[in-house]
Amino acid sequence: MKRLLASLLGTAIALGGAAAMAADADLQALEQAARKEGQINSVGMPDSWANWKDTWKDLESKYGLKHVDTDMSSAQELAKFKAEGENASADIGDVGAAFGPIAVQQGLALPYKPSTWDQVPDWAKDKDGHWALAYTGSIAFIVNKQLVKDVPHSWADLLKGKYKVTIGDVGTAAQAVNGVLAAAIANGGDEKNIQPGLDFFAQLAKQGRLSLTNPVINTLEKGEVEVGVVWDFNGLSYRDQIDPSRFEVLIPSDGSVISGYTTIINKFAKHPNAAKLAREYIFSDAGQINLAKGNARPIRAEHLTLPAEVKAKLLPNEQYAKVQPIKDAKAWEETSKRIPRLWQESVIINMQ
Repeated sequence: MKRLLASLLGTAIALGGAAAMAADADLQALEQAARKEGQINSVGMPDSWANWKDTWKDLESKYGLKHVDTDMSSAQELAKFKAEGENASADIGDVGAAFGPIAVQQGLALPYKPSTWDQVPDWAKDKDGHWALAYTGSIAFIVNKQLVKDVPHSWADLLKGKYKVTIGDVGTAAQAVNGVLAAAIANGGDEKNIQPGLDFFAQLAKQGRLSLTNPVINTLEKGEVEVGVVWDFNGLSYRDQIDPSRFEVLIPSDGSVISGYTTIINKFAKHPNAAKLAREYIFSDAGQINLAKGNARPIRAEHLTLPAEVKAKLLPNEQYAKVQPIKDAKAWEETSKRIPRLWQESVIINMQ
């Protein structure tokens, strides 16, 4: 059955499926259409992750949208969209940056540009509105100040220390793989040239200072991690949950990588207007502040006035001066597939 995916959003969407920038009249029509649908079903957007619970609560109280989520990985979300097709049970999902272009390639995404679209950096969005990062992650250090007296502020500092550096499993964890990329960026490499990152960790391995323990809340709490390489939002969340005075979280001053998460509106969504309204809200000031409350760095951080207590949860903007996005997603996809083998050959072989 053909559904009028955007019947109330003006001819720009109804004709040819292009995403129109939301104007005030469109937003009123969108709100009415979403209220009629009355429901939004998400995947990979559980209450506890990035404080989605407050956004779902707001969408219900403001627009009457009932909500249910099924938590799953990015790959599982797209597989579900594809497998269900016209029999869609999910309207919207939240996936890692690399999966946005994949959703477009597979014809699974419904485009929608929220009204704050111009404040989203070009590197963080699809020009046609199929995806846009709502919040980012940058590779950071989490330092146990009880165990490390001389807090490292750069990758160069790490090489001079006496403590162990914990990165986790580079064979399976996206966080750890991005940690290698961040070290490469700080040492003159990039997504096509990962060798400087491998050389960096090989030096730590030769010094007997590389730990492959997973830097997660329980290992940090037990004191098994002296300096961990983590996403900033994970580090901030662990710090706050364990003891804010015990840990320092910082972005290395000589370079890091920034990535993030994007919503994908299911092309076959049963509640397409509710899904579009959800994206609109996620990119509004209120929605972005909700993400910040969950330690996620909003994509519009530089355009927001965050409440003092929320701002205190995030790292200052100036710490992000040397972070850079992945510029060639295809090259990075190829490189990241090779990293587990290269890690074994370049780094593990040097473990003492």
